[in-house]
Amino acid sequence: MTRQRVLISGAGIAGPALAFWLARSDFDVTVVERAPALREGGQAVDFRGPVHREVLERMGLWDAIHQQRTRPCDVILLARHGRRMITLPAVMMSGDVEIRRGDLTRLLYERTAGSVCYRFGDEITGLAEGNAGVTARFSSGGSQTYDLVVGADGLHSRVRALAFGDESRFLVHHGYRLATFSLPDVLEVRDRAFTYTVPGRSVTVRSEGNGRARASFIFVGAAVGDERLDAIRSRALVRDAFRGVGWEVPRVLAHLDEVDDLYVDQIASISIERYSSGRIVLLGDAAYGGTLGGQGTPLAIVGAYVLAGELAHAQGDVCAALARYEVLMRPYATKGQEGAKNVGRFFAPRTRHGLALRNLFYRVMTSRLFIHQFEKMVKASASDFELPRYAYLASSETTSVGECGC
Repeated sequence: MTRQRVLISGAGIAGPALAFWLARSDFDVTVVERAPALREGGQAVDFRGPVHREVLERMGLWDAIHQQRTRPCDVILLARHGRRMITLPAVMMSGDVEIRRGDLTRLLYERTAGSVCYRFGDEITGLAEGNAGVTARFSSGGSQTYDLVVGADGLHSRVRALAFGDESRFLVHHGYRLATFSLPDVLEVRDRAFTYTVPGRSVTVRSEGNGRARASFIFVGAAVGDERLDAIRSRALVRDAFRGVGWEVPRVLAHLDEVDDLYVDQIASISIERYSSGRIVLLGDAAYGGTLGGQGTPLAIVGAYVLAGELAHAQGDVCAALARYEVLMRPYATKGQEGAKNVGRFFAPRTRHGLALRNLFYRVMTSRLFIHQFEKMVKASASDFELPRYAYLASSETTSVGECGC
């Protein structure tokens, strides 16, 4: 039987996770990535609850992630002039285990590089579906035909734009913006995180270890356009938003010109009627992403497992596999996305009254009376899923290596 050819756009988390499982099931997999190499650094991502743990254990990643995990830390909410006010336990922000996004990307890449063809510095520029499959055109020139094309290329997915339409139809803005970058630990936060908030604006600085820290800014604002891709305009956007904010914010912003990992975007989530169109399917943030607080990384890992399992089980009936993938994933993913809708107003309430109510909520929920209930609450949506078992995946103990479709 001829091996099915699958093209995956995106070498972040979702793409290599899907490639991991498909290669084990003897698919011919190519991953195309616009960046010239793996993307290093980035914010920490966390996994929580039995569903996340089970899928990572099935991938053999649970122990590897623990070996590279970040150190969980409490988050200290600060009042005016930097006075400590409330301490949020590490479970709120770090889950059961936490790892830097770049470290997880590398773990996935290392487990797939021998059986999957990676094309860095290239991207899909056109898609056309016909009887023989989906023909993809590339920015590097030329085209090839595949049995399936997967858009695992993030919130601003190129595949989604080509196959489903402009992102303005699917990207739902939640009234806030996010900016984040790493810097030297000038505030000596060490193993802690500090959050300082004024109405409509919030900054969190947390340790990354080895004398480094990460600053995250959340602030009220309209949807971000092309300026998110322009470093000069992005820096100006952050400076303007936090001009006049006290505490240590000026010291943090003083490092803005020297950073090379500034990320600016709107806090938004994806709302799309279908995850697939013909033999083109969306995975991870491209299908059910949220900028922050939407369980994007664990949803991508779970979604990759389910999509691969259904494709292997269907034995060539791609459309049936894609339909089943959506039936299984949509309820779970939609519930996970809810966090992205509320994260802005929890970090940066728009009014003083809203800020006071937020602080009161945190005081109550972190009290001895409610703390355990709060821990259950933050894990509830992550655990509300029964992970299927796929014989075609489970029976493959070694990675199949064959010629890729590059």
